Amino acid sequence: MNTNVLENSLYELIVETSTNLPKDVRRAIRAAKARENAGTRAAMSLATITQNIQMADDNVSPICQDTGLPTFKIKTPVGVNQMEIKKSIHSAMIRATKDGKLRPNSVDSLTGENSGDNLGLGVPVIKFEQWEKDDIEVRLILKGGGCENKNIQYSLPCELDGLGRAGRDLDGIRKCIMHSVYQAQGQGCSAGFIGVGIGGDRSSGYDLAKEQLFRSNDDINPHEDLRKLEEYIVNNANELGIGTMGFGGETTLLGCKIGVMHRIPASFFVSVAYNCWAFRRLGVSLNAETGEIVDWMYQDGEKISFGEEEQQPSQTPEEAPTVVTLQAPISEEDIRKLKVGDVVQINGMMYTGRDAIHKYLSTNDSPVDLNGQVIYHCGPVMLKDEAGNWHVKAAGPTTSIREEPYQGDIMKRFGIRAVIGKGGMGPKTLKALEEHGGVYLNAIGGAAQYYADRIKSVEGVDLMQFGIPEAMWHLKVEGFTAVVTMDAHGNSLHKDVDQSSLEKLSQFKEPVFS
Repeated sequence: MNTNVLENSLYELIVETSTNLPKDVRRAIRAAKARENAGTRAAMSLATITQNIQMADDNVSPICQDTGLPTFKIKTPVGVNQMEIKKSIHSAMIRATKDGKLRPNSVDSLTGENSGDNLGLGVPVIKFEQWEKDDIEVRLILKGGGCENKNIQYSLPCELDGLGRAGRDLDGIRKCIMHSVYQAQGQGCSAGFIGVGIGGDRSSGYDLAKEQLFRSNDDINPHEDLRKLEEYIVNNANELGIGTMGFGGETTLLGCKIGVMHRIPASFFVSVAYNCWAFRRLGVSLNAETGEIVDWMYQDGEKISFGEEEQQPSQTPEEAPTVVTLQAPISEEDIRKLKVGDVVQINGMMYTGRDAIHKYLSTNDSPVDLNGQVIYHCGPVMLKDEAGNWHVKAAGPTTSIREEPYQGDIMKRFGIRAVIGKGGMGPKTLKALEEHGGVYLNAIGGAAQYYADRIKSVEGVDLMQFGIPEAMWHLKVEGFTAVVTMDAHGNSLHKDVDQSSLEKLSQFKEPVFS
């Protein structure tokens, strides 16, 4: 096999997976957008999502800045050198990272150092299987950390909030899956997809769940009981009212695929792998002799391009939310005028800060004056040009709840007035917002191209020792749009949606499958 051709084919697969959503996912998103009520926060979110998909197409840039931990599933004919394929994958990963198609995401678990090229111990994940066909099949999924953190595993029997006891039967499985959607809320960038593994042990159950995400969203489960359960979950999970980004709305779940395997008598696991709307999963068939691409997977049917008419939902003036323009640095007076549900557009400076930055600021001085400023929970994809200037290639929000132990204290200490992220934060931050005079702003998760377009320049960077995703980037923005979901008056949309969805979840307590 020509290793140069093979590497080019794998590079093309990586780039396409990062930048071009498969057709089955596009169909699901278009259907969700058609169901949503015009003028709502959910409709605005879906309009942003479809615009972002189109921008990623046009720019050939990452749909979401979190390109996750790549997982390759590969089937080879007997006699094919799997070691050569692995070497070619590594070379293609390095190229894709250097070209800004992947964010450097491989971090040493002991030292915290980022390898910078997406390679490291166990990364990327590569799983081989032999088969009797002549071609090589390579499937790739890029599953980001926000949705990966909402994976969950249940051991039956168990007690579930809102649903009561779940036993070792099909109805107990049903309850677990419904609960998995509830517990994800908007933190995994809903509306999402789930893969479910029934049985196995703790590790094989999760493997089976993730394997279901490689199925097309349009396929039909050949197992009749599982087919009925998949349909039930999709129909009823959307009755929970969690909606896109957890803002409330008509669509919370876009797809559900379930697999089953045997188990030992003592254990009964139900494992759920959650995936965000930015469901980046593609595959190719390769000629085993040349390494050339023969065919693409998940691309059946007509490609859906989200044009201008797809991007903006129809709105009447009375339905449109209040839009407030803020100029950073922001005063406490302006912050206290905001309320949950307002849409803000920020002009001026903002500073990125993720896990490493929050830990650092808890015990060190800030490298910049943050009084009245905005912190953006974001780990962007950045490229440096020949002149040494940095450019933002993708810059959507990361899940905020990870910063809950630090956020309130840091806002008070440095005078920060606004925090932007996704999925909301907890009671400690909410209390600090009220006492200090701050707001939490929810940006649209996964919309990395949409927000990169609002960043007009990179004015500087600090703390690069933490790596590109974790550094503090100084970004000048115009018209950066987000929704107030936690205000300075003790109100939290996330808390409200959590409570209302739990009440709706309880209606699914009674048995359905005998």
